[in-house]
Amino acid sequence: MSKCKVSEMFGCNVFNEAVMKERLPKDTYRSLKETMEKGLSLDSEIAQIVANAMKDWAVEKGATHYTHWFQPLTGITAEKHDSFLSPTADGKALMEFSGKSLIMGEPDASSFPSGGLRATFEARGYTAWDPTSYAFVNDNTLYIPTAFCSYTGEVLDKKTPLLRSMEALNKEALRVLKCFDNPAKRVLVNVGPEQEYFLVDRGDYIKRKDLMLAGRTLFGAAAPKGQELDDHYFGTIKDRVSAFMQDVDEQLWSLGIYSSTKHNEVAPAQHEFAPIYTTANLAADQNQLAMIILKKTARKHQLSCLLHEKPFAGINGSGKHNNWSMATDTGENLLDPGKDPKNNKQFLVILCAVLKAIDEYSDLLRLSVASAGNDHRLGANEAPPAIISVFLGEFLAKELNDAVAGSISEAAAAEIWNSGVPSLPTLNKDNTDRNRTSPFAFTGNKFEFRMPGAAMSISDINCILNTMVAETLSEAALLLEKSPDIETAAATYIADTVAKHNRIIFNGNNYAAEWVAEAEKRGLSNRKDTPTALKQYVSEKSIHLMTKHGILTKEEVISRYEVMLDNYIKAINIEALTMLHMAKEQILPAVLRFEKTVFKGLNEKKTLMPGLVLKEEEAFAGKLVSLSEKMFADIAALEKAVTEKDGAKDSETAAKTCTTAVIPAMNGLRATADALEVIVDKSFWPIPDYTDLLFNV
Repeated sequence: MSKCKVSEMFGCNVFNEAVMKERLPKDTYRSLKETMEKGLSLDSEIAQIVANAMKDWAVEKGATHYTHWFQPLTGITAEKHDSFLSPTADGKALMEFSGKSLIMGEPDASSFPSGGLRATFEARGYTAWDPTSYAFVNDNTLYIPTAFCSYTGEVLDKKTPLLRSMEALNKEALRVLKCFDNPAKRVLVNVGPEQEYFLVDRGDYIKRKDLMLAGRTLFGAAAPKGQELDDHYFGTIKDRVSAFMQDVDEQLWSLGIYSSTKHNEVAPAQHEFAPIYTTANLAADQNQLAMIILKKTARKHQLSCLLHEKPFAGINGSGKHNNWSMATDTGENLLDPGKDPKNNKQFLVILCAVLKAIDEYSDLLRLSVASAGNDHRLGANEAPPAIISVFLGEFLAKELNDAVAGSISEAAAAEIWNSGVPSLPTLNKDNTDRNRTSPFAFTGNKFEFRMPGAAMSISDINCILNTMVAETLSEAALLLEKSPDIETAAATYIADTVAKHNRIIFNGNNYAAEWVAEAEKRGLSNRKDTPTALKQYVSEKSIHLMTKHGILTKEEVISRYEVMLDNYIKAINIEALTMLHMAKEQILPAVLRFEKTVFKGLNEKKTLMPGLVLKEEEAFAGKLVSLSEKMFADIAALEKAVTEKDGAKDSETAAKTCTTAVIPAMNGLRATADALEVIVDKSFWPIPDYTDLLFNV
């Protein structure tokens, strides 16, 4: 596709600013733009004008229906489609769309998770148009991004808290900037979520109940070759995958999503795409849309896209690296150190506020990425550990310490790399290296939060991150506003913050066992499983933070804890039941059939050749019997653990039983089945193995 065609198709299915400017009256366009940029309210008369223009544009694009597209607490999106058709007296129909229909919808609120906020019989819920996120046409439907709440006003979605957190950070950041005479009128949170995923052959996928029902392989011995040669990383993209990626790119581009980078990842069959940064709200919507497109497009290419955090044991899991920064309406990146960081007091104050937020609210940040799937990924195969720390790099750490000490030194000259080959250019080196093991790493002018799992909504993650930083910016602003001497007050704040929160900075290897011990000495928490991490959500400290900034009420915080805990229990339960089905209906019967064949062969040999010594074959047969008997016992142990979990008195006890009984029993059953897989004839093995899954695309 030529550059011209790409530029022509980009955003062609989005009701974006260019379309608004063309189709809306000037006053309406100006009012809507102010709503988008300044968060101002939009009156109903203007909404009607926008609705008419939006409908006409969508119908021209082939749309027959519209939907209020929202993000319930399931973690995925939801939609109910209504047609534009309106009956006329002569038995015909008009295509109509009112301002009221644009602004508000009424989906059922009883069947979505609410954590106790809504009873099943209380069904009414409302969706409210979010004008800060562009509407778009997809599959002959006009999609309108919306918030979702109950009849009584409780927040039942992930968008509303994110929007509130962005407003909270904007408010507190502006207070800080005002102290430095910064002319900014608004501070925006920008996010760029890198999305990792696996592709497997569709035919192999549908033969695996675990992939279809749980999203990951619950059984599977390691393939003879994994990722140890690093030959897949950035390697040549296979034709079938390349065709899929091109199809995805074209769909994303038509929907205004800046998909800019794509490549093979480290593990076989693993890939990644990364978009250009946009505001956090729009980034969250676009990432949800991108995950839908990845899955739908894969099916079109006879592939299946796996977004689980750890679909295969022993190789890399998939993350969603959340690149986060703050920028003003004047285009200033507030996390850009500039040429002289130690004398850039505005930058250092904001940097220290972020450091303080990560240290003081590390438990909140940890729980924002807690899930059954991510528990398998964190701390394994290049994913960061569950211990929260911040990587600043040697250069910035030194600049920060110099600023505290009041050291005066000339700016270091930029280092260059010279290959020694005259025809190759010399390269300017960055001030610091990257740390791929760090959970929260500074990467030049932004922070990369590497802990989120591939399947997660980034709304929760950024809502919590924004709120944490809003709180510490508020504290910094209070100090600065009281002082007649901003330079002195800023220096005091920076020094105090570094002294109190230096423990969160770690520039070393986060995988090292020494770091675990060192982190414990520093008093940093290491919450390795989801139930332990989630418990911190309902702490007094967490509830105070979320309610103080108007993000969630106490009841809404508790409801989210209940929903997340319930999701964890259900995920483990689905995995356990799927394992039992596969073990009893597929794997064990196949093993017994193979066992029968082995013994039949042994008996035939002994009958034909009495006295023949078959030591190795008999040992092999004995191993088969031993493992199959163990598998019977492992199945019984898992059934017992599931029964114990089902009998738990409450959700917290059930979740704990998952970690102490169900998961260990699942691990035991898998170990036995995987041991059998490598000795049972492949023609008997009932499911595609890791070699099939990882190298058959």
